[in-house]
Amino acid sequence: MGLLLTGGSVFRDGGFQPLDIAISQGRIVSVSPSLPREGSAVLELNHCFVVPGFVDVHVHLREPGFSYKETVASGTAAAAAGGYTAVCAMPNLNPVPDGPESLDQELAAIRRDAAVHVYPYGAITQGERGEALADLETMAPFVPGFSDDGRGVQSGEQMRRAMLLAKKLDRPIVAHCEDESLLAKGWCVHDGDFARAHGLTGNDPASEWRQVERDLRLVRETGCRYHVCHVSTKESVALIRAAKAEGLPVTCETGPHYLCLCDQDLEDHGRFKMNPPIRSAGDREALIQGLLDGTVDCIATDHAPHSAEEKARGLRGSLNGVVGLECAFPVLYTALVKTGRVPLEIILKALCVNPRRIFKLPGGTIEEGQPADLTVLSLDCPGVVDPEGFRSLGRATPFEGWRVDAAVVMTLCDGKIVYQEDVE
Repeated sequence: MGLLLTGGSVFRDGGFQPLDIAISQGRIVSVSPSLPREGSAVLELNHCFVVPGFVDVHVHLREPGFSYKETVASGTAAAAAGGYTAVCAMPNLNPVPDGPESLDQELAAIRRDAAVHVYPYGAITQGERGEALADLETMAPFVPGFSDDGRGVQSGEQMRRAMLLAKKLDRPIVAHCEDESLLAKGWCVHDGDFARAHGLTGNDPASEWRQVERDLRLVRETGCRYHVCHVSTKESVALIRAAKAEGLPVTCETGPHYLCLCDQDLEDHGRFKMNPPIRSAGDREALIQGLLDGTVDCIATDHAPHSAEEKARGLRGSLNGVVGLECAFPVLYTALVKTGRVPLEIILKALCVNPRRIFKLPGGTIEEGQPADLTVLSLDCPGVVDPEGFRSLGRATPFEGWRVDAAVVMTLCDGKIVYQEDVE
């Protein structure tokens, strides 16, 4: 028996239309203003909004190696609850997926436990140590790109070699940009007004944008597809905008916390500690403008769970990383769309369309024959971000306690309901 979604507004051609969606064997078989109900299980959506399933291109699932922080099962359950039908998993694991044997361990956990599609990155260098290149050729058929996320590749020559090989393999380099020579020892927040007012050691924005600048020179030389992770500075936005205008194959992402917060919102709590740090109001404004003009392609959560103890040491002592899968859309809608800063269509493009285009992932349109990877939203559903209800093992989010006005009410992956709340 197939499934019929009816009574919803469906996102197509950049807008919403009242349409029914018929699903069978994991695919969309028909989209029409009125479809017959006979022979189908019927789901009445009560005027909710149906969009292509969200994709997060920057998630830490922590398995293998750190299952006390998160597992493939818990992380993908969190993704489903947040409306994500696909995530790209970062390789800072144990063992690091830097060759076929270590990658196979991660793939086995994904096959066994994933509730949504998981695409694991391969490492750029062996063990993410920045020295010898990983086995990019062997991993290429199984990964959407290569990243040493968690550390910047410090050697320009090593990055050049990686780009040349990635270009040959038609895979992007997905870069954590951080020049360690520009980092102050013991930094814990952005080097700005909050750091100075509270006597804290700051993170120099140049530690990010100088490495973006270096890598863009290498892209110009190699022609490699290049994606910048978690962009946080106005200088990085300007560099990437200029590179795109030049025609370089460059894309980037930023996170909900960089778009919705600045360093004046910080509290001395581990849920505000991440790398790169939340930066100034000027950086936040540059990121919003970059999202509006297409410089910023994707919104990715950088979902990075840690144990409660690891996040309980304040800004100075907590590990870097916050969780975001389960509250990203409600926060973005409330802070940016409802306030009139960013149209909903641009948010959806950054969550649904661009990630698939950049990383050549299936789906992204609600059309006959496409995978039935769909997210159902309520845009009139007041609530509060409560991490105690998260499916993730991580609880540290800077949005704890935020009042939000939207919710994910259902997620379908391959036509199966992987998350559902009651639709009132």
